[in-house]
Amino acid sequence: MQHYAPLACSMLDPEGSVEHRASSSRVFLIPLAMLLAVAALLFLAFAASQQKENDFYTFKVVNIRGKLVSLEKYRGSVSLVVNVASECGFTDSHYKALQQLQRDLGSHHFNVLAFPCNQFGQQEPDSNKEIESFARKTYGASFPMFSKIAVTGSGANAAFKYLIESTGEEPTWNFWKYLVAPNGKVVKAWDSTVTIEEIKPYITELVRKIILKQKDEL
Repeated sequence: MQHYAPLACSMLDPEGSVEHRASSSRVFLIPLAMLLAVAALLFLAFAASQQKENDFYTFKVVNIRGKLVSLEKYRGSVSLVVNVASECGFTDSHYKALQQLQRDLGSHHFNVLAFPCNQFGQQEPDSNKEIESFARKTYGASFPMFSKIAVTGSGANAAFKYLIESTGEEPTWNFWKYLVAPNGKVVKAWDSTVTIEEIKPYITELVRKIILKQKDEL
């Protein structure tokens, strides 16, 4: 007489049951869900940090004397960013007007930020030291100056790339001008042929808003 009970028992072994396999799957899915949640949080944090970088004042640049500085120090004020050159036909008129503008508006609410560039007509060939000496002695330039950079092309400085991407306006010559608001966003850009006198109303309006806001907060 044959006995089939052992076979029946093995077929009903709990470790091979459907219920056991489902339970094991659930145990596996819990840590997987946790990992996905952590990955999602990390992605959101990264996206937030990238978004935070999307304004002009988050960049770091090298000043005219070779020191790495953060543009964050200018947050809360208006900036006029200019690619300058010492031997250009626009040099004299622009340097004089830029210095007068800086003097008129002061440095508390406004700054000209000058970036020497030798890409256009090779008209800024000298060293940073010579460039600074020329600007300070010839025009009494009191505004911040930075090390010579490329402002266009694949080797363009990151801060200038941001200016170009924000406006769709890429410098084609010396003395292009980008107006940056107190929050670091770019308001407008002008080419070399537009005078400082023509753009002054845009600048003074932004400065006026800063002053009014400060008065309201008192």
